[in-house]
Amino acid sequence: MRINLNKRTNQWLLLFILAFIWGASFILIKKGLRSFDMFQVASLRMFIASLALFPFAISKLKLLDKKNILPLLEVAFVGNFIPAFLFTWAQMHINSSLAGILNSTTPIFAFIISVFMFRNKVGFLKYIGLLIGFLGIVGLVLSKGITDFTEGNMIYTLVIILASLFYGLNTNVVHEYFPKFDGLTITLLSFSLILPVATITLFTSGIFSQFTGPQAYYDLGYIGILAIFSSSIAVLGINILLKYASAIFASSVTYIIPVFAILWGVFDGEKVSWIQILWMLVVFSGIYLLNKGKEK
Repeated sequence: MRINLNKRTNQWLLLFILAFIWGASFILIKKGLRSFDMFQVASLRMFIASLALFPFAISKLKLLDKKNILPLLEVAFVGNFIPAFLFTWAQMHINSSLAGILNSTTPIFAFIISVFMFRNKVGFLKYIGLLIGFLGIVGLVLSKGITDFTEGNMIYTLVIILASLFYGLNTNVVHEYFPKFDGLTITLLSFSLILPVATITLFTSGIFSQFTGPQAYYDLGYIGILAIFSSSIAVLGINILLKYASAIFASSVTYIIPVFAILWGVFDGEKVSWIQILWMLVVFSGIYLLNKGKEK
């Protein structure tokens, strides 16, 4: 059965599925860091994801040429490889819920890049939605406690914001530079470019010395789930969505991710308050306005 993504309802459905998957990624990273260092977790994530996709990418490699190689390198490394390392590095110092919340700055960067770099014209209502969504994110951050910033060290907050900037740029690049490629082709080609680099970083990271007990194998399983679902499947999903919806709409998935990140945190023993639920509703209101109507 094929889902018609020309329908806005189905686009929203896919958006929430992706948020559900990515919302779990912060918990999975935290569990991977119990047995492996940040370099090993990120390398394993990229290696497993690209290796799983490579058999399907072989038939697509003939499509690589000098016209699309640079945008594909951007998708591969700015949109996937580098953020994987940045998020893992930051989560060594700040909790997973806060990481998920900070990731919600992505639509802001996507919006700014869309308007000022790619000259897309948008209505006034989108600016209002952007502001409301941003206020909702600030509310969620403050509801977690401002000490999360001071105790976690502000530099790691900025690391996640940098990764979110890369995501915002990437959604625009995919939307603007690949009118003839479908989401599957973009995903397969970009991860085929990642595979050689991920192989080198993994096998030079001292990964084999970490398998000293059963816990390491459990945590390897968590990283495997992270790689297959949060990288391979979710990246494929967002690239497909970008063929039917705007970069601003697709990037607003990161406004929904904190909701699932917090809920996943509840399963992992964290608590959620009524004030956080209230701020989540503010976030959803911002998303609705941000995506109401179309770019001009």
